[in-house]
Parts: sequence; C-alpha cells; structure tokens
Amino acid sequence: MIFEATLIGILCYLGALSSPWLLGLTGGWYMITRPLVSGLLVGLILGDVKTGIMIGVAVQAVYIAMVTPGGSMPADLNFVAYPAIALGILSGQGPEVAVALAATIGIAGTILFNTMMVVNSFWNHRADTAIDQDDARGIYLNSVIFPQATNFVLRFVPTFIAVYFGAQYISGFMESLPKVVLSTMNVLGGILPAVGIAILLKQIIKNYTMLIYFLVGFVCIVFLKLNMVALVIVGALLALIHYNYKPEAPVTTSPVARVEDEDEF
Repeated sequence: MIFEATLIGILCYLGALSSPWLLGLTGGWYMITRPLVSGLLVGLILGDVKTGIMIGVAVQAVYIAMVTPGGSMPADLNFVAYPAIALGILSGQGPEVAVALAATIGIAGTILFNTMMVVNSFWNHRADTAIDQDDARGIYLNSVIFPQATNFVLRFVPTFIAVYFGAQYISGFMESLPKVVLSTMNVLGGILPAVGIAILLKQIIKNYTMLIYFLVGFVCIVFLKLNMVALVIVGALLALIHYNYKPEAPVTTSPVARVEDEDEF
C-alpha cells in the first residue's frame, strides 16, 4: 500500500485550500477536492471505482452546501475527500458507514488546518522581517517555500499514515465493533446527506412555495421510478413553464420621478 498511500497523500496536498499548483483553487479545491471527483480518483488508485464513486456521491451530498467564508472551516473537506473516502472504501462497510467516518475525520481535520494557519503566521512574520532587511531570498523562502512545505507535511503525512496503516486494520476494526455501533453509523450516515440537501435548499430557495418542485422530483424518483435522465427532462419542462408563465411584477414609479414629471409639465 506504499504506492497507493503516496498517491492519495499527494492528491490530498494538491487539492488543499492553500495549494496553488492546479490552477490555484480552480483545479485543486474546487475540482479534485470535491468528494464526487475524489471518490473516482481514490477508487481508481485502490482498484474499486464503483465503491469509490458511490461513497463520493454520498459524501458530496453531505457537504454540498458547505462554504468557507473568510477562511472559516466548519469541516476540512480536503481530509474528507481523500483519507476519509479511502478508509471508507477499505472498510468494506458501504457508503453509510463511510459518510459517518467522513464527518468525523472532516471535523478532526480542522485542527490541522488551524495548525497550518498558526505556523504560517510565523513564516509571515519572518517575511516581514526580510522585507525590512531588503532580503529578496528571505522573502521568497518565507512567503512561498516554507508555507507550502508546511502545507505539504500537514496534508501528506496524516493521509499517508491513515491510508497505509488503515489498510491493515480498518476492516478488522470495523468488524470488531458491536452491531449497535454499526447500526448507529448506518443510520447517521443515511441522515447526513439529507441534512446537506436541506441546507442547500435553505440557501437557494427564497420562496417556500418553490419546495413543490423538489417534492415533484422526489415523487418522480421514488414512486414513478424515473431515472436521472428522465428527471432532468421533467425538471427542464417545469423550469420552462415557470419562466414563461410567471406573472410580471408591476412597474411602479418612484415619488421622486413623479415630482420631476410634474415639474416638467
């Protein structure tokens, strides 16, 4: 597992919030750190693409509405995307248990993220000192090399250790857990994606009457047994009807405009 753990650790570093190598945040944080994408990549590395994608989809639903305003990190999605999904695949317990593992590891990952921010403040202070001393080499080292080295160590090393040693023990550990613990993890893992979807709906829906569209999609999937392609067509039809036939807001004239019109008259 040395080769596999190394690859997953490198991907974890490349997808970190502070890694600039894959077109900045575009290719890293906003692409390969999405659990849907990382599930495919980790599945390819571990030789189980189907399970990787299934776990990635389930985990993506949990964190689909997560935002990081001002660097505030409620959960470290980078650790969710790589060591957590890798351990979920290696555990062999299904997507529900993997989601519960991901939620735990994601919260623990915020400790390492905050540690990186504290250490980087030290390099920032040294860079300020180098500026005062007109030391171009010191500025480069303390603003580019040392912060990225810190980021690499805090991403690669925990991921490598988790995947390399987890491959040997995670399956046996999960099988040794009491059934009540596994059942609880399954239940929580099944609820968390619904929580993620609910948070997303809370953010994007301004008028609660719009929830009827979401319920229509639920009925199409659960009761009418439509696949995703058919559901997309139904959704496009409903969107077209709503756009074409929604009532237009009446045009009102402001009091200032009416006064100006009367003055001109």
